[in-house]
Amino acid sequence: MDEPRALLIAGPTCSGKSAIALMLARRLRGTVINADSMQVYRELRILTARPAPEEEAMAPHVLYGVRPAAEAGSVAWWRGAALAEMARARAAGRVPILCGGTGLYFLSLTEGLAEIPDPGAAAREEARALLAELGPGGLHARLAAADPATAARLSPADSQRIARAWEVWRGTGKGLASWQAEGEAAPAPWRFASIMLDPPRAALREAIAARFAAMLDAGALEEVRALLALELDPALPAMRAHGVPELAAHLRGEIPLEEAARRAILATGRYVKRQTTWFRHHSLAPPGHAHTIHARIAGLTQFSEQELSDLVTFVRRDG
Repeated sequence: MDEPRALLIAGPTCSGKSAIALMLARRLRGTVINADSMQVYRELRILTARPAPEEEAMAPHVLYGVRPAAEAGSVAWWRGAALAEMARARAAGRVPILCGGTGLYFLSLTEGLAEIPDPGAAAREEARALLAELGPGGLHARLAAADPATAARLSPADSQRIARAWEVWRGTGKGLASWQAEGEAAPAPWRFASIMLDPPRAALREAIAARFAAMLDAGALEEVRALLALELDPALPAMRAHGVPELAAHLRGEIPLEEAARRAILATGRYVKRQTTWFRHHSLAPPGHAHTIHARIAGLTQFSEQELSDLVTFVRRDG
């Protein structure tokens, strides 16, 4: 096979993906490429748990903090940027290590991406207005009447994807499900191996709570205060990052900080449950090239030298 190789490190929030990516990047001469839809936003280093500057200094990290919160990212934008960074890493003799928890980003590489026309500003504005008026459940019900095939694929609580589905239907005259069934861009011409992190649910719950407390100590409240000062559209993805709505409510005087933290931790836990279910039903690499780690959360309990060597051997064996 003459296709270049790349490593995908995937799993739910707080499972330790960044720690493993950094360890392997140092061993394999790799470049860590962000595959998390919230870590692309410049203003949200703390609340999105982006790698710290000292970690970024240990190995190249790219596509972290590269978009302003005022500009919504997209799968298509990320795919193009990721492919460019993968090619750049290969040209430099480095292994691309794509690390994140956004499953659709990975699938855009491994399975391809539908070519969907821009629905236009008017459709986007309508979707945001309806989302604010009806809430995600109400807009999902309206989408189900207009585009049942797409609505059936979406959770009634997934406000971002519901709004996106509505704007595509309104702006193009055809639903997302129809577009996705046609004319897909081909899978990326790379050979993928994957490491999936799937730690015990109890360990994830503890890690989520501990990390949110650490985020508050690191200045998460000030980060949200600065974000709110930009007076951005509340429908933008960055404004709905985990912790932002809850800490914003506290800053507006609506709830105490303890309640904001409790709600943020619960919301993150619900998201992690959805992530875990998604990753368990999607393979990101062919049989024999996919490895799952169940037993620990990297960064909380470090890997032994033997365990790390085994991971390096797994990645190298088809290189």
